[in-house]
Amino acid sequence: MISKIFTSEELNQVQSLIAHASQIVILSHMSPDGDAMGSSLGFRHWIKGCMPEKEVTNIVPNSFPSFLHWMPGAKDIVVYEQQSEEANRKMQEADLIICTDFNEPKRIGSVGTILVERINAGTPCIVIDHHIVAAEKSIVHQTLAFVRPQSPSASELVYRLIVACQETSNQMCPINLDAATCLYTGMMTDTGNFSFNSNYAEMYEIIANLVRLGVNKDQCYNQTFNAYTADRMRLMGYCLEKKMRIFPEYHLAFIYLSRRELYRFNFQSGDAEGIVNLPLQIKDVYYSCFMREDKVSPSEVELAGGSKIKVKISMRSQGNRPVNTFCHDIFGGGGHMNASGGEYYGSLTEAAQRFIESYSKYCKRD
Repeated sequence: MISKIFTSEELNQVQSLIAHASQIVILSHMSPDGDAMGSSLGFRHWIKGCMPEKEVTNIVPNSFPSFLHWMPGAKDIVVYEQQSEEANRKMQEADLIICTDFNEPKRIGSVGTILVERINAGTPCIVIDHHIVAAEKSIVHQTLAFVRPQSPSASELVYRLIVACQETSNQMCPINLDAATCLYTGMMTDTGNFSFNSNYAEMYEIIANLVRLGVNKDQCYNQTFNAYTADRMRLMGYCLEKKMRIFPEYHLAFIYLSRRELYRFNFQSGDAEGIVNLPLQIKDVYYSCFMREDKVSPSEVELAGGSKIKVKISMRSQGNRPVNTFCHDIFGGGGHMNASGGEYYGSLTEAAQRFIESYSKYCKRD
């Protein structure tokens, strides 16, 4: 039995907004991961399955990894950096905007400015997210928001919302196979194939329901995790042999890569996925941090404050060892207790120094 986490009033509002909208835009965050893709595409497939006459458009700020291109509907996503005119037009025409896997405008770069303008102009907006709300930055106070930090993924929240709507309204249809496949993939990727933030029974009841709908979980895994290049495998080896630094007294591993090092291995979007998890396989390493240098994309210019370089930070941990506070305080990011990240607009050297100066205040010595 899946527990109910939405009120009748909330469900009525969602159903009314969807029913009365004709042009819907679904947004997700920069550098979309599996959960961003899964939650947003899953929502789109469900709406189109129930009400095919509605125009539903997925927009992401920038490109997504090639190992997610197989997902149903991925080819129809509008990428803002490549299709800005179309994205702007869709945003202006939208009479409902749905945001999945983020609640701060800065998480979608330049698209965030348009989103805030549309909300301020009165366009209804639904937010579905599992990240902690930063009160001074979030849009949740101006929207119909479903923010549940206790949930391991936005895709699970979308699943729960869809099922609750379907159970309370004759207009809302069950989840179709394309939606189920996307939602399963989002859940799978945001828990590291169910290796963290996934130790509770209801998640597996949801997975069982998705498999009953026809989801081929083995195929989802293979298409997502067994689709990397030989260059990526060599990059992983380089990280472990040449770049990994361990601080044994704090059970911490640290890896950082410059753009020059990345391009030595023909780096492509998504090639860094999972590298942060590798050191956690080492006995007595409970914290891991991975940094990589990147250039500021057109959709991030406003956030970068003049910097042409940014550093993406990912952190993972095991057990009762939070990393989300560290990412929030030091790098303005956040996330789950055991899986978080952030960004630093400046040099890799500066970001690494900031990390080294700060980790001892947040990492346990036990």
